[in-house]
This record gives sequence, structure tokens and C-alpha cells, in this order.
Amino acid sequence: MGAVESTEGEREPLLAPSQPEAREQPGSSREQPGSSRVFGRRWVVLALFSTLGFLQGMVWNTWGPIQNSAKHAFGFTSKDVAVLVIWGPVGYIPWLLFVWLMDKKGLRTSLLLAALLMVLGSTLRSVPIPDLQLRRWLIHGGQLLNGLAGPTLMSAGPLLSTTWFAPDERATATAVASLFGYLGAACSFLIGPLAVPAPNDTQVVNTVTHWDPGQIRTHIQNVLYTELGVITVFFAFALLYFPSRPPRPPSVAAASQRLGYRSSICRLLSNVRFLMMALAYSVPTGVVAGWSGVLDMVLTPASVSQVDAGWIGFWSIVGGCVFGVAMARFADSVRGILKVILVLMLAGASLAATWFTLTCLTRLTHLLSTKATLYTSCILVGIFVNSSIPIFFELFMETVYPVPEGITCGVVTFLSNLFTGLLLFFLTFLSTELSWLNWCVAGSCLFSLLLVILFRESYDRLYLDVFVSV
Repeated sequence: MGAVESTEGEREPLLAPSQPEAREQPGSSREQPGSSRVFGRRWVVLALFSTLGFLQGMVWNTWGPIQNSAKHAFGFTSKDVAVLVIWGPVGYIPWLLFVWLMDKKGLRTSLLLAALLMVLGSTLRSVPIPDLQLRRWLIHGGQLLNGLAGPTLMSAGPLLSTTWFAPDERATATAVASLFGYLGAACSFLIGPLAVPAPNDTQVVNTVTHWDPGQIRTHIQNVLYTELGVITVFFAFALLYFPSRPPRPPSVAAASQRLGYRSSICRLLSNVRFLMMALAYSVPTGVVAGWSGVLDMVLTPASVSQVDAGWIGFWSIVGGCVFGVAMARFADSVRGILKVILVLMLAGASLAATWFTLTCLTRLTHLLSTKATLYTSCILVGIFVNSSIPIFFELFMETVYPVPEGITCGVVTFLSNLFTGLLLFFLTFLSTELSWLNWCVAGSCLFSLLLVILFRESYDRLYLDVFVSV
């Protein structure tokens, strides 16, 4: 799979076998030292990790769904809103540092650092100073700190699933850990428009508007305080209890030796099959993430209100999360068909994105453009693209094994955020007419579909668990 070989003792086993119990409890089952075993606490670990990912996604997508309100409350422009969204991808610039920390220090240290950055970022953007110019800088700084938590929370899902879960639960655990961040972004589509007044929905009587920038600012401040409080509580939970690994490994693959940090990077960069799939994953997910972050701006020319745009974004991501977990559970039950699942998902995404793009160009295409067609096509894009993420992750792990999961996902999520950042960077200059953004979504899905069709799949990790364990 690559040009660089790993030495015998380059890396300790991912999970070292535990010592046999000093005394055997009466009535307990006898287990061999170092044997595989799953622990019930794995669900607590998964829930805590997923909740922090949920909150990080919610904070990242705070401003897009309420961009009209933020413009009136803080004097933001469309460019400011795009920059606030772009801080998430910018947080991936030092991704090599976070991946190294995850590889060397384990899940606990990496998660605590990510949660601390979220607390600091939420605190910074919640400081209620009257100087709006300085307040805008604090908000930007807070969004950047929250973005720095992204490399860990978006990359560590497959590492957590391998470390804690049995082979027939791995894809499901990966789906939950990886998709909860997107679910948090979806909830911000719902919470923001419902909690913050939208100026574009107000009535005008005798040329006097019935909204007040100070009142809108107060509502936004309440949302920021609430998010800060919840993040602080779950940071305390993680500080009190979040073990890096269980006492015993859940599978043969979890206990096996892995490549070292440098060898892993070289192995990935020299693996053509991995690079092909990395592009197939990162291009559509990165483009759709940036597109979702400014969905209100995309739908405004189609006479869709801020609240309706929020509901469309909410259901597109929620649908993708639910469908993604369901497909991951199916992949756990029927192993060895990850490529087939991806082809079907990306074909559906390509069709839905093309339908949405042509519907938005109704003056040229004369297609029926109603709220129902916009809802349906946009939601289908989110369902198919977001649900493909855990399937991509599992296929990556099978393809590049024995490269550690955290390093592999760190590379591909960095590429995804790179494409998100590039898209939003161009958006700061091309924000007046956004049909090009819709075409980017459709083109990225079709590009990914072609790469997946050409990809030759393999299941190296699954082979080890099935045959070596027997």
C-alpha cells in the first residue's frame, strides 16, 4: 500500500493486553489474558464524544441561519457572515499537530484540549461589550477557537469505534461519532431562527418597522450564553470521566500493531487508491458543508425566508444523520459492500443536486419552483451526501490498514475543510449571484461518483478480524 515500511517495534499495540485479574470473582466467566472483550461503558464514551461534536457543530453554524438578524444587530455584511463560517476550515490549518497529539497521547488528552478550546471560544464571543467593532473581533476570535476543536472531533470517530467497539458495531459507532457534529449544525438551523427575531419577516406599518436592533442583539446574546453554559457542563463531564481506552481490546485489529506517525503520513501520500478516495470524499463533503453554511444566502433569491431556509437546512442534515446511521448499521450486518452503498448514495446526491440547481434557475429552465420542490431537492442532497461520510470513513480504514485511524481521518477531513475554505473564500468575492455555488454542489457529487466507480476496494482490517480471530 505504500513505499515506507514500518519497523517491528516502531509502535506499541493500539491496546495493550491487560494483566489477568489477581483474584477471580465468584461466578464470573474465565477469560484468557489479552482476550478481546467489549465493555458497556463504551456507550457512555460514545455519547460524551458525540455530544461535544454536536456542540462544536452548533457553534460553528451559529451565524449562517441568522445572517439577516446578525447584520442588523452587529452590522455584519454578507462577507462577514462568510468569514464567520470560514473559521471552521481555518481551524484545520494546524491539523498535523492535533493528529500527532491524538496518535501519541490518545483520545482523552485530545478530547479535553478540543473541549477546552470550545469553552474558551464560546466565552470570548459571549463578552457583552458595547463597542460593536470590538465585539465583532471577539466573535471572530471565538469562532476561530471553536474551529480549532474541529480536527479532533471530526477525525477521531473511527479511532473511537476501533478502540471501544466490536467489528460488527464499528460502522454504527463511526456513524454516530462522525455525524453528531453535523446534527449540531442542523439544530442551529432550527434554534437560531426560532430564538432570534428575523427582520425580513416583520411587518411594516406607516413606514415604521416593528423590530429593534437592540432587542435582536439581546436574543442573540441569550443564545450565546446558553451554548457557553452547555459546553462548560460537558467539558466538566469529560474532565471527570473519559478514558482513552478500555482495559481490554474489543477485536484483533484493535490490539494489533500500527504504523508510526511519519511512516503513516508517507504511506498515505504514496497510496494512489487512498488519494483517489480522499478526493472522492473531500470534494463533495467540503463543498456541501460550505454551501449549507450559507444556505440562507443561496435561497434568498428564490424568495425563501430565513425561517424556511433554516427548516430546509435542518431537515437536510437530520435526514442525512438518520439515514447515515441506518446505512452504517446495514453495513455492519452485511459486510463487504461499502463501495456499492457509496455508489448508490452519490448517484442520488448527483441527481438531487442537479434538480435543485435547475429549479433555482426557473427563469431559464422553466421548471416548477415551489417551496415543496426546493425543500425536497435540497433535503435529498443533504441526506445522500451526509449519510455517505461514515461509509467513506470505514472504507478508508479498510483500505489503508495498519495506518492508525486518527491519522487517516485527519488527512481526509483536512482536505474536506480545505475545499470548504476555498469555496467560502471565493464566496467573499462572488456573493452577489450564487448560481455558481449550486453548480459546484452538483459537479462535486458527480465527480465523486466517478472516482468511487473506478475505485478497487479491499477489506484488510476486516480480513484480520474475521480470519485471525478464528
